[in-house]
Amino acid sequence: MKIVFDKLAQLELEDALEYYELEVPGLGARFKVEVKCGIRRIRKYPDAWAKEKNDVRRCFLHKFPYKILYSIEEDYIYIIAIAHCHRHPDYWIDRILEKS
Repeated sequence: MKIVFDKLAQLELEDALEYYELEVPGLGARFKVEVKCGIRRIRKYPDAWAKEKNDVRRCFLHKFPYKILYSIEEDYIYIIAIAHCHRHPDYWIDRILEKS
């Protein structure tokens, strides 16, 4: 199934990559690999993860305090946010309201 990123989710991913890379060289690349693994799991088993709110599901990353928030659409999986687990829990809600 095709993966489509919300523009803000793409920016969140890029910001986190940059932050981790500045903290420890190579850590940004490890974060990117972990996100890609999460997306592969979502693509293979889209219904496997619990719902966060309404029809938005969450897939936690294994080695970083982040989750991938996504919805299953008719022809694609929509990545709504790459969200830090300990910051502003529902900041992304407006994105699903705008998409509707």
